[in-house]
Amino acid sequence: MLPRLTRHAARIAAVLVLALGAVIAVMAVSDDPAEEDAAHSSQAAAEQQAEAEAAYEEIRGHHLDYIAATAGADVSVKAEAVAEYAMDKAAGLDDAQADADRAAEEAARNTNPTSVDIPSSCGEYSGNRATGCAITLDWGFDLEQFACLERLWTKESGWNELAANSIGAYGIPQAYPGSKMASEGDDWQTNPVTQIRWGLGYIANRYSNPCGAWAKSEAEGFY
Repeated sequence: MLPRLTRHAARIAAVLVLALGAVIAVMAVSDDPAEEDAAHSSQAAAEQQAEAEAAYEEIRGHHLDYIAATAGADVSVKAEAVAEYAMDKAAGLDDAQADADRAAEEAARNTNPTSVDIPSSCGEYSGNRATGCAITLDWGFDLEQFACLERLWTKESGWNELAANSIGAYGIPQAYPGSKMASEGDDWQTNPVTQIRWGLGYIANRYSNPCGAWAKSEAEGFY
């Protein structure tokens, strides 16, 4: 009995040894490669990450270079466009200023064709001129218009209400004939106020304002 048991025990022991060896082998086969795979996986991931970052940096570098180049070209184009626009704008402003200057000159010619000296007030005058200045403002004209009137009637009569010429013109405005001034008052022969009022009415109806009458006188010698 004992030898047979011993043989069985030996067989069992051998089987156990083989089984244990198989387990160890399985563990050896399954554990080590797992660790290696894990290590390899981490390393591969790190390498892939590094490669991705390197590729990104390369692409980013190219992109930045492209942006810089494009921006440089853009700036150049824009600079030229801005320069052209500025030149056109400046030319336009110059033209507009020239037009404004011409308009101002035209307006000055229309309202003050002879560039008369404009008084600061009627107080600068005396006698019939002071009276004429006050009446002119009362009619709605300004001091510039009176400056034209002052020049006009200084030329015509020297502001003398008794002035008469050989053909029958009379008074401060040199009405022709003088009797026309009777429409303003019976005292037309001696009253400077009557003469001035009649003269302003004549000028307003025919030339719109004293400066228009003065321009006519300057151009043709009469008004």
